[in-house]
Amino acid sequence: MEFETLELKKEGHLAWIILNRPERLNSINGKLLEELQRALTELEADRKVKVLLITGKGKAFCAGADITQFTELNPTEAWKFAKMGREVMTRIENLMKPVIAVINGYALGGGLELALACDIRIASEEAQLGLPEINLGIFPGFGGTQRLTKLVGKGRAVEIMMTGDRIGAKDAEKMGLVNRVVPGSALQEEATKLAEKIAKKSAVALALIKEVVNRGVDAPLQSGLAMESIGWGVAFSTEDKQEGVKAFLEKREPNFKDR
Repeated sequence: MEFETLELKKEGHLAWIILNRPERLNSINGKLLEELQRALTELEADRKVKVLLITGKGKAFCAGADITQFTELNPTEAWKFAKMGREVMTRIENLMKPVIAVINGYALGGGLELALACDIRIASEEAQLGLPEINLGIFPGFGGTQRLTKLVGKGRAVEIMMTGDRIGAKDAEKMGLVNRVVPGSALQEEATKLAEKIAKKSAVALALIKEVVNRGVDAPLQSGLAMESIGWGVAFSTEDKQEGVKAFLEKREPNFKDR
């Protein structure tokens, strides 16, 4: 499958989506959103791929939406663009595979919203994050108002969105916006190590974790706990559960078959 705005690479059980508009700091336009959807469809169907990593080519992860197109959008077209972006982010969030954002530089506006839709965020020390849409007289439209608030809390989220300030990687780590920060020279290696570690687990259990966490975060506690128990019961029906328990008792590494 050929792409114009991104690269898709598969390495064993891992797959990389590399945003490839470095001359525009990997900014998001309609074509990029459409190609992200196509790439996600391919990866979701590929049983060999167990973990997806998303990063950007050049010095940016993604600097947000391509503002050059904003002068041409009327309100209806802007609504459709936001809807398309929201659908892509939701697709990433609900993908039945772990997704890691590998933040190699600027993650601003829609770029940060892309990272927020991922399950885990690992950033380089040079990375800068933020939602600067307020400086254009607008606000985040790809899910940032909701996902950022759930991740860092209302007070911090509102301040980030209302000031439009950039956040350094270390400060982002302190507030829980990113999981970990590593030197830029080690970013790809560390992200790959993390992905490979996760890829050794049962794909069924990984998918169940995502489903229970994503559905439970907006549910009352008792409803979330009920979903957890049901998911736990489903896990007990899998061959991987049998293999995992057997391997533990035999003091060896499990050989999961993802079923």
